[in-house]
Amino acid sequence: MLAEQGDCGLHLLTLKQAQANDELLGSPARHLCLVGGARSGKTALIVRAMIIRGLVVPCTQAILRFRQNSVWPSVGLQTIPFVINHFWPQGLRHRMHLSDHYLELLDTGSQIWLGGLDEKSRVDKILGKEYLSIFFNECSEIPYNSVLIALSRLAAKVAGMRQRAYYDLNPLGLGHWTNMLFGEHRNPLTKHKLDDPHNYKRFYLNPRDHAEHLDPDYLASLDAMPARIRARFRDGVYVDEVASALWTFTGLEACRITRAELPPLQRVVVGVDPSGAANSLDLGHDPIGIVVVGRGADGHAYVLADDTLLAGPNEWGRAAVAAYHAHKADRIVAEVNFGGAMVEYVIRTVDGSVPVTLVTASRGKVQRAEPVSALYAQGKVHHVGRFDALEDEQVSFSDSGFTGLGSPNRCDALVWALTELMLGENASGWVDYYKSRHERIVKRDEEIAATAPGIRLQTALDQALIKLKAPDPFMAYYVTGPDGQGKRYVSDGDASIEAHPRHLAGLIQAGCVQVEETIEL
Repeated sequence: MLAEQGDCGLHLLTLKQAQANDELLGSPARHLCLVGGARSGKTALIVRAMIIRGLVVPCTQAILRFRQNSVWPSVGLQTIPFVINHFWPQGLRHRMHLSDHYLELLDTGSQIWLGGLDEKSRVDKILGKEYLSIFFNECSEIPYNSVLIALSRLAAKVAGMRQRAYYDLNPLGLGHWTNMLFGEHRNPLTKHKLDDPHNYKRFYLNPRDHAEHLDPDYLASLDAMPARIRARFRDGVYVDEVASALWTFTGLEACRITRAELPPLQRVVVGVDPSGAANSLDLGHDPIGIVVVGRGADGHAYVLADDTLLAGPNEWGRAAVAAYHAHKADRIVAEVNFGGAMVEYVIRTVDGSVPVTLVTASRGKVQRAEPVSALYAQGKVHHVGRFDALEDEQVSFSDSGFTGLGSPNRCDALVWALTELMLGENASGWVDYYKSRHERIVKRDEEIAATAPGIRLQTALDQALIKLKAPDPFMAYYVTGPDGQGKRYVSDGDASIEAHPRHLAGLIQAGCVQVEETIEL
């Protein structure tokens, strides 16, 4: 037990770390998970345990993150030196192999390798060894399938020392695989109860437990975060997914890719959602959403940047134009509800050559966001890296409204950009969305009708009309929808047509152009 818990520098542990060291790291379980908020000492405690294991017996261990380019700078160059200097102040004979990314303990010859699971050649290198311990660091970013592959190498047999799999993370939604495995004791793939739940144990550590090592201003900044972000990074708890959520933390994690995985881009747009703020001190207004999205050669969309800021018109105009040039964008798509023509004027004052498309939000936020969330569900949208503030807004959307604080300007800017890229030029995305929604509601109506004959409920296709511009005023069109139902439309004096979504594709083919506005009936 002493070799598992370690007696080195016990007095240097915080009270909560000492408790975790005893109850978690000293337990007989094979899989050990530390969950909690940011900067709570989770990673340092596990690294300390691995070094102690390497000092007791000669062995090979691994610390793995999903991305190779983050594990060495964070753990190799920061956490490991801190742990050695803090817990072995009299010195520890070791060597950091910078080119090969591993720590060698000179007294026993033990090695702790650091690697990523985001690229085949790196995975092959990691899987070329057998390990006594594997530590999955920041496993909120690691897909469960990648964990399973790496666990196949947790196979080193060392007398007197049990194999260990360590995990740590800032928790996500309750549906995340770590909560299913360590909280519900279910297999994340089959959802069946584990045969050996005693082998899966977790412990919570949070920043307040580590306060003696943190700046009070940092703790205060955690207190000031929005509720859902605060729950994750300060309180360190798994968050309930919003009922009928348009996005979930688990779903957003699944759509995440690295910059190296980004395909060639055919188009890039900058979505802008102004808030009416006068300057950076105008706390009575929300930040101005500025989100950059590209469309790849594979037909998928890629979220590239979130440059949202609280600023006055001159500053946010420069930020939007800077994002346009930095990402070699095709245009800026901006909502004009705040400021009308002023929005275009602000952008063109900074750079008159930037193409600008202005959109008007006549529909509600949820109605605009739903078809975009459907693109995510179809696996057609990917986040290139992490966008915590944006993603917090996304998971706060349900089909009944936005449940977060303030206005979701980041998410609105994302929706404008994705609508332009994925739904604006080609009506099929909207048609697919409304068709699938129509089918779901029809199924619901049939179930209700079976128990309450005579009741007729309006479907989604009965509830909204989509506005289009015809090539000329007073033109007549007869179109047939995918359900075979036909209808005659005549454009008015402004060349406008209000059409049911089922007829949208036919009108587009006839030369009409969809505008963002939808009239709610």
